[in-house]
Amino acid sequence: MILKLALKSLMNRKTSVLLTLFSIVVSLSLLITVEHVRSEAKSSFNRTVSSVDLIVGARTGQLNLLLYSIFRIGNATNNVSWQSYQTIAKHRDVTWSIPLSLGDSHKGYRVLGTNQDYFEFYRYGDKRQLAFSDGRAFASPFGAVIGAEVAKALNYKVGKRITLSHGVGQVSFSEHDNAPFEVVGILKPTGTPVDQTIHVTLEGIEAVHMPPSRLKQLQQAVAQGKPVTVEPASITAFMLGLKSKMSVFKVQRGINQYKKEPLMAVLPGVALIDLWSMISSVENILRIISLCVFVSAILGLTTMLLASMQERQREIAVLRAIGAGPWVLFGLIQLEAILVTLTAIGLSLALVTGLFAAASDVLAAHYGVFISSNVLSPTQFIQLAAALAVTILVALIPSINAYRKALHVSLSGR
Repeated sequence: MILKLALKSLMNRKTSVLLTLFSIVVSLSLLITVEHVRSEAKSSFNRTVSSVDLIVGARTGQLNLLLYSIFRIGNATNNVSWQSYQTIAKHRDVTWSIPLSLGDSHKGYRVLGTNQDYFEFYRYGDKRQLAFSDGRAFASPFGAVIGAEVAKALNYKVGKRITLSHGVGQVSFSEHDNAPFEVVGILKPTGTPVDQTIHVTLEGIEAVHMPPSRLKQLQQAVAQGKPVTVEPASITAFMLGLKSKMSVFKVQRGINQYKKEPLMAVLPGVALIDLWSMISSVENILRIISLCVFVSAILGLTTMLLASMQERQREIAVLRAIGAGPWVLFGLIQLEAILVTLTAIGLSLALVTGLFAAASDVLAAHYGVFISSNVLSPTQFIQLAAALAVTILVALIPSINAYRKALHVSLSGR
């Protein structure tokens, strides 16, 4: 009975109710979006690399080293000599190492030079190994393995021949078109920057920068099936897996004090903590702004209900005449506020889910951020429950006002 009354009352004031509903939907959508982007971005970063004990590169800030070596953001300040890499990779505490060579691109996607150890030892998420949806790892110096996002965006298949470009921009004026690579494998989606990366051999990276005469000799040797050994002069960075977690700080200290060239070793987890501490203030500001927008929308709802009270004197009198007590009218106003907010919550969830479903591919392709369209999480439930509680609390003002008016009508009637 009271639910029907609340719905009819809202329908009688549909213009003001729709405007209020719109403002609450906008504020809740902003609140949900900020929280979802924050949690998904953090999750995306955290699952990018797993089981890597140390990342080593030229001396720079640890956050910069992490960003360019793992997330393909930014550029290295300097390279690491191949000799230093081999020396450290042979350390008695090192189980495996993965060399990384960056600097080239293909149609805006980063190219990573590495070796077979990358596919064997690299882990992401919950220690998951890279897997192929088609093809295999490269065996030839001019083989390429592409990420799932690259294959999808460029519609590449195994067997496609591609050329690399110098630099990492969308447009390059220096194409390595004299040394084409053949796509021999496509990786399964990982939800990490691996999906947007083109993986080639270190020999291939070195070959595209060779003089034409030497490059031609190398290509002929590869075509004839002859064994080819090309060592790079330097690499951008490398990852290490150690035999024991107990030796991490000892190896890190040794690398940081390396005599032959200035190097730096960072723990990925520690570098990520630095990243979150840097952006935590921005997160808090966005949360405060979203909360303020929501509170203002709820105050608008309260204002609408209070303004309608003057117009509803006759309605209150009729309800009192048919036996509705002051507490019924109190509950009626509360129910109206709750119905508006619940409708706004449903519309906001649908709107945000639709937006992320439509924009997820764009965010992944252009910004390297993998955000799920599933916005429902324990944190979101708590946040939305809190929003509903705030609505009930703020709606006490018009509800109490309705209760008093009903009480006044009752006393006047006597």
